Amino acid sequence: MSTADTDNLEPDPFDAIVDAPFDSALSERYLVYALSTITARSLPDLRDGLKPVHRRLLWTMRQLKLDPSNTFKKSARVVGEVIGKYHPHGDTAAYDAMVRLAQDFSLRYPLVEGQGNFGNIDGDNAAAYRYTEARLTKTAMHLMAGLDQGTVDFIPTYNGEEEEPELMPGLFPNLLANGTSGIAVGMATNIPSHNVAEIIDATLELIDNPSVEHSRLMELFRGPDLPTGGLVVDSPEVISHAYETGRGSFRIRGRFHAAEAEKAADRDAGIERLGGGQYQLVISEIPYQVQKGKLIEQIAQLIADKKLPILEDVRDESDENIRLVLVPKNRNVDPELLKASLYKLTDLETRFGLNLNVLDAARTPLVMGLKELLQNWTAAQIEILQRRTQHRLDKIAARLELVEGYIVAFLNLDRVIEIIRYEDEPKAVMMAEFELTDRQAEAILNMRLRSLRKLEEMQLRGERDDLLKEREELEKLLGSPARQRTRLKRDLATLRKEYSEDTDIGRRRTTIAEAAPTTQFSMDAMIEKEPITVILSQKGWIRGAKGHVDLGADGKGADFKFKEGDGPAFALHAQTTDKLLIAADNGRFFTLGCDKLPGARGFGEPVRNTLDIDAEAGIVNVIVYQAGGQLLLAATNGKGFAARTDEILAETKKGRQVVNLKGDARLSVVRPIAKEHDHIAVVGENRKLVVFNLEELPELARGQGVMLQRYRAEKGGGGLSDAITFTLADGLSWAMGGDSGRTRTESDIWQWKVARGAAGRMPPQGFPRDNTF
Repeated sequence: MSTADTDNLEPDPFDAIVDAPFDSALSERYLVYALSTITARSLPDLRDGLKPVHRRLLWTMRQLKLDPSNTFKKSARVVGEVIGKYHPHGDTAAYDAMVRLAQDFSLRYPLVEGQGNFGNIDGDNAAAYRYTEARLTKTAMHLMAGLDQGTVDFIPTYNGEEEEPELMPGLFPNLLANGTSGIAVGMATNIPSHNVAEIIDATLELIDNPSVEHSRLMELFRGPDLPTGGLVVDSPEVISHAYETGRGSFRIRGRFHAAEAEKAADRDAGIERLGGGQYQLVISEIPYQVQKGKLIEQIAQLIADKKLPILEDVRDESDENIRLVLVPKNRNVDPELLKASLYKLTDLETRFGLNLNVLDAARTPLVMGLKELLQNWTAAQIEILQRRTQHRLDKIAARLELVEGYIVAFLNLDRVIEIIRYEDEPKAVMMAEFELTDRQAEAILNMRLRSLRKLEEMQLRGERDDLLKEREELEKLLGSPARQRTRLKRDLATLRKEYSEDTDIGRRRTTIAEAAPTTQFSMDAMIEKEPITVILSQKGWIRGAKGHVDLGADGKGADFKFKEGDGPAFALHAQTTDKLLIAADNGRFFTLGCDKLPGARGFGEPVRNTLDIDAEAGIVNVIVYQAGGQLLLAATNGKGFAARTDEILAETKKGRQVVNLKGDARLSVVRPIAKEHDHIAVVGENRKLVVFNLEELPELARGQGVMLQRYRAEKGGGGLSDAITFTLADGLSWAMGGDSGRTRTESDIWQWKVARGAAGRMPPQGFPRDNTF
């Protein structure tokens, strides 16, 4: 094969194979990818708050002269320019980024003004880019202000054919004003939007006092101001700590507001009165990044699944404003309970995770607190101010050079004309004779005859004086950090006027208002509160009579009718909203809602039809549940303990095992413990009484308890007969025998006071023969 043939052969691709360890090759390439994702895709630059795709979109639209004062152009034109010149990625990705910049429910201060369908808060997508049109907003122009004034560096595009700005130099604080989110490799960012006026106020405070406390900044910078409004309901301390560290989260809720309500209280609560006591709730704002259509589906699913039976219907009556109407099941439903249930069960309350992870001026990813973020942004704006000032000084120097040359020409006009007419090389002669620079001489030679008027000379002298004065001011500015800070404060104050609280765009939308955590709906809310009398017979038949009727002479409902062979056992007053605690002698507790009791027209129903109480188990007591209460539990073997009522509530009909019993022992005493009680009295079947401090009684959720009184079984001592708690200062009371209904109180009870677990001594004279209190 000849040398020429060898030269024409294509290189063998296998010659490019490099022999390297697989792990190191993989790690190197993955590191390059990771760094590229972090610095050139997912994280924003703290100086302009933009990711590369957004910066390229805005730059392209500026190049296309899509200013707010100019007409719209097709989105396809913008997307084509972006992906062709600056951003070599998919058109869908570029268009989606552009659409987000135009959505007023995604950005607090939109940077693109869209014409056509740019999506909606329901979650519908935008129309294809061949249908929609766009141009820049005034906010975008503020963000890009100064691009032509040497404020930033321009870098080559991906193919080196064009240049693009490294960042946008404008004074608009876009990072915090519009926020952003992104997921990189090994890190992410999530920044909500904020109010521009508050951002500027905090920045001005920081410029005046660089050592300002974070708490002072948070007085001015209150927290998120989201595009969709709503409420941030976490405490000021939680919000402040999140911004101090750069990481945290806060709860965001939708807003209930009824604009048509007559009363201010109803308007703020979102309640519309319909007459006859009926009402409906109106949701006017939903949490940020929640799709309205998805929220309605969630609420409708709750209704269909009967997980929220206090809600009858949901309707979407939205136009350009959100209006979701919620119809309660009936007029007795508490509006606040319905709201709390929706907060708990749907996306009407969400959590936003704050992560202030940004790229600093050195393109290094850092998580910054609010103060550090504002310090870095202020430093960047000072640098931009310096560069703009220096750029203007260079322009002034260049213009002064020409103006000085023009003035020399006017002072020596006849000689200049003579040189031009008669000299072969007029430029060189003028430079030598009048000590002109090359630019000055060239400019004089390019002057038009009409510029030789006397008026032009006067204008040139005035221009020179103005330029010299401006140069002096700019040199003072460039040489004085204090002047630079003052100029920045003045520029920020000017910008603040356009975004002040009394403007439509600057008015705060999100309310910062602390609220308690939500509680889930309970079926108890559907029960109408009515008094009832609960009667439980000896054979376990239960019923509920309307109203608080007389419990009978024995207090057990003896005046009621019972089946033959049955009789009264327990009777008590309650409300339909109450729960009953039913204690069985096997140590098991059951819970039964009073609203579920059968009526008292007949004999009732067996309680075992509703609850899985063992057939051989007897019922010790029936008590109305009181939240936060305590019960004294004692067994026949003399052991017992105190239990919280909240901990013995049973959620199923099988009940809850509370007292563990061994052998033949049975639960025999279940009594409420009053808060003022400080002692406990225990009497045994052997008719011996002990009294000891209530502090010696442990509180358990489940167990056998401790020995309350000791018995000598070998001498026929039997077991525990009864126990009760009381206040020592008031004395120990017990019911007198017979039908008198009188009680006796023994105040001199200290004689029976011993340590817990003692055998005790015989009770006072007149103590009941059945050994019960």
